Amino acid sequence: MRNKRYMPLVRSLIECAQSFERCSGTHIRGLGLTPAQFDIIATLGNTAGMSCKELGEKTLITKGTMTGVLNRLEQKGLLIRHESPEDGRSWITKLTRKGQGLFEDIFPRHLAHLDPLFAAFSDVELSAMQMHLYRLRAAFESTTNTEIRQ
Repeated sequence: MRNKRYMPLVRSLIECAQSFERCSGTHIRGLGLTPAQFDIIATLGNTAGMSCKELGEKTLITKGTMTGVLNRLEQKGLLIRHESPEDGRSWITKLTRKGQGLFEDIFPRHLAHLDPLFAAFSDVELSAMQMHLYRLRAAFESTTNTEIRQ
């Protein structure tokens, strides 16, 4: 197999994602949550709630994991679910007062944990990285597995 010019980038991308997950995940677990629970709380924080479909689109949680995470957060008294007034087939998920309080406590603490990691980069550098990653993600999303040719 011929060495593709993008392979070093793919490796760096995966290593970066793994390093971020270790750094962020360790801090989140130290706050008493799993990364998936934090993702839900951070997404629902300061909102009037959203459907499970919206929540799935705005989080990094797979559909198969979502129900279990929501059930555990509901058992902890951090969120509630009720039927959507617009669509009786869907449910609205929102934080309880306790869940909103947790969000207001832990979200700023997690951002403060991340701040020094990004401080070395200028706004221009951060914007450029975001734009490049967006373009890369768009390239991945523009095709399906059935369209990939060898």
